[in-house]
Amino acid sequence: MQKRWVKQEKADAKKVDKLSKELSVSPILAGMMLRRELNSFEDAKNFFRPNLLHLHDPFLMKDMPEAIERIERAIKNQENILIYGDYDVDGTTSVALTYCFFKEIHSKIDYYIPNRYKEGYGISTQGIDYAFENEQTLIIALDCGIKSIDKIAYANQKGIDFIICDHHLPGDEIPDAVAVLDPKRKDCNYPYKELSGCGLGFKLIQAYADKNDIPFSEVEKYLDLVVVSIASDIVPITGENRILAYYGLEKLNTNPCKGFVALKELSGKKDDFTITDIVFSIGPRINAAGRIDDAKNAVKLLIADSVEGAEDAGFIINLKNDERRDFDANITEQALSMILNSPEMEFRKSTVVYHESWHKGVIGIVASRLTEKYYRPTIVLTESNGYVAGSARSVLGYDLYEALCGCSDLLDQFGGHKYAAGLTMKTENVPAFIQRFEEVVCATITDDLLTQELLIEDEILLENIDAKFFRILQQFSPFGPQNMSPIFMSRNVSSYGYGTIVGNNHLKMTVRQPDSPIFNTIAFGMGEYLEEVNMGKPFDICYTIDQNIYKDKKTIQLNIKGIKTY
Repeated sequence: MQKRWVKQEKADAKKVDKLSKELSVSPILAGMMLRRELNSFEDAKNFFRPNLLHLHDPFLMKDMPEAIERIERAIKNQENILIYGDYDVDGTTSVALTYCFFKEIHSKIDYYIPNRYKEGYGISTQGIDYAFENEQTLIIALDCGIKSIDKIAYANQKGIDFIICDHHLPGDEIPDAVAVLDPKRKDCNYPYKELSGCGLGFKLIQAYADKNDIPFSEVEKYLDLVVVSIASDIVPITGENRILAYYGLEKLNTNPCKGFVALKELSGKKDDFTITDIVFSIGPRINAAGRIDDAKNAVKLLIADSVEGAEDAGFIINLKNDERRDFDANITEQALSMILNSPEMEFRKSTVVYHESWHKGVIGIVASRLTEKYYRPTIVLTESNGYVAGSARSVLGYDLYEALCGCSDLLDQFGGHKYAAGLTMKTENVPAFIQRFEEVVCATITDDLLTQELLIEDEILLENIDAKFFRILQQFSPFGPQNMSPIFMSRNVSSYGYGTIVGNNHLKMTVRQPDSPIFNTIAFGMGEYLEEVNMGKPFDICYTIDQNIYKDKKTIQLNIKGIKTY
């Protein structure tokens, strides 16, 4: 698929020159810094040398004093406490962090993860009933609860107090809980708004530790859980999240909890984890527990206090991940076949596919794969509990939620945001919905939005890439939303020797410009360019600059994202 190359705006030349001289870096790197709003030596120092001392005071968050007072009272009065969280990575890491911290202080503590299929997302009546039956008088809910008005009212009737720690956007009404911690509340003046659910749990235990003179070392030891949540929940890696992610990666790669040790062994990874590794290796394994079976298995892994316990839990989760992969591969293959065998579907501006037997736990993953393949708004539907349930994914710049609003009369329920949503409808409404959704998308999407964008950091010469350049480039990490790994562009390059196809249609070649060094490259899934690059004519490339490790030897490798031939 041809992609649209879009160059970022050039930074102001005078500012580039000034910062370049001040920091003794190349103008290319100075421009990168300015585009990230690093305008001075002090800005650069705080960015490149994150400091845990720069974390915000947790008591700046609305309702934090009330939350800590209620937890202190529960511990003093020997109340039973329930830690409640969502079934995804952010939820299970949140529960593990909060449970482990308070377990060292208070023995009467339990955790609860709702069943994805029997209870659905968020706080459930069954979960509250579980707390009531077990005489648990305080529930700390993480990564959910901000819209659970009726469920909190139900808990209040049963004499159960709630502390809500959620990072999702609130509705017009705030639940009547003892404390509602959410930096996105309009009446919350907390300086950083983009914490993950587990990041919010971290602020809760940080506040408790501050108030009760517990050393910060007892808080920071859970940062490996926080970085896994930050990466998996795709929150911006800016501000406070950058500090948490930086030190979380350090913890994950030097002294992780036993559960992550087990997952690393199962994944076969030898070198350090990056944010990308978490997204594609750790996150899917933890998520598989809730997608295929029960997310409590993920919490068991993350709170394991023995090697044997972690290995046993890891083994189960890995089995579930293998099942998830099989479901994913089979359903994706079936969905692609449906599209290819229907000329009408292939050339639509939206994709909606439906089969009553598809596994509900993986349709979101399949929707993402189809969006990646055809780059258009996509919905995958299956049957669930007498209804048709769907998972929807969008493309950059297109408001999927608004499109679903245009189909609301055909839906029983829907919710989500601009780029991802869930929905349910009656089976008989499926054909009309497919047609309506296509009509709405056609009326509201532009051709530009249907072509994937490659946002180019800067145009550079290959000779600009040397050891110092790469060393400083690495210090921009951790990479992630709002600080993506930079994509560079170079013109008039040529293949040195002959390119070859390796693996699953990947193009491997060496490239150079006149008078430049030679660089090894890999272009994943771009084997169709082999003949053109081997003709000896120059072409343009855009790429990220990575490190390749082979037999303990480290070399710079260009990971090609796009090729334009003349």
